Amino acid sequence: MRSIWKGAISFGLVTIPVKVYSASEQKDVAFNQVHRTDGGRIRYKRVCTVDGEEVAYSDIAKGYELPSGEMVVLTDEDFADLPLTTSKRIDVLQFVPLEQVDPIYFAKAYYLEPDAQGSKPYVLLRDALEGSGMVAVVKVALRQRESLATLRSRDGIFVLETMLWPDEIRAPEFAFLEEDIDVRPQELQMASSLIDTMAGDFEPDQYHDAYREALEAVIEAKAEGKEVVQPTEAEPEAAATDLLAALRASVEAAKKSRTGGEEKKPAARKTAAKKPAAKKTAAKKPAEKAAPRRRKSA
Repeated sequence: MRSIWKGAISFGLVTIPVKVYSASEQKDVAFNQVHRTDGGRIRYKRVCTVDGEEVAYSDIAKGYELPSGEMVVLTDEDFADLPLTTSKRIDVLQFVPLEQVDPIYFAKAYYLEPDAQGSKPYVLLRDALEGSGMVAVVKVALRQRESLATLRSRDGIFVLETMLWPDEIRAPEFAFLEEDIDVRPQELQMASSLIDTMAGDFEPDQYHDAYREALEAVIEAKAEGKEVVQPTEAEPEAAATDLLAALRASVEAAKKSRTGGEEKKPAARKTAAKKPAAKKTAAKKPAEKAAPRRRKSA
């Protein structure tokens, strides 16, 4: 991995030099815009809307459009003068229980690696944080943007998860929240039963991106000149008209799905258990035939 930022965790009077790495990567299939008839790449020119001339990248600045339509142009010096106190620091603000941080705030995750001279304080803070059962709320500036973040330990490594600011979270304003919707106890009980039936441990490796896999197969087939075969889809089941009936049917389907998977293993064990019995039967047959032959010789 390649580090994207270097700085230090500031924990009281303790400074821990660290490198920051992206903890995730998206596996999307990347496309280029091309000319449909000959496959040529489509290129875009940076053209000024005022004089119509193409603009070199070095002459491009950042502008903020006012409600009046006027444009405020900002220079590199304007950004350099901004009060980013955390430009090279991860400032620990406080420690809070993880369950108090709503996941809706989380934006992106990063790994933190200590520099050689920061290994001991890194491990010290990590062990103390793990023992506390809390996460650190910090402030950090990445790519010229200051963010709140949490700092927690995962597999012995600090994970920095940047967060949205509170005013960046939209409030849901949906009409149904104002309605008085009556849920019957039987429906609630059946929904709870469905949850219990489908409950289990989270094992992320069992999930996969079926769309991306199918898309990659299509690309590979077309690149090799093969015929593209569309996967067959299962027939959709008829929708139940009654909510309680739909819940009951869902519970039964979930139970069958689970028991069906469990019945396969016992079946294999029964088959294996029959093999020794077959050997015993085969061993008895020669003994029964040999007895008459001895009587004839007598």
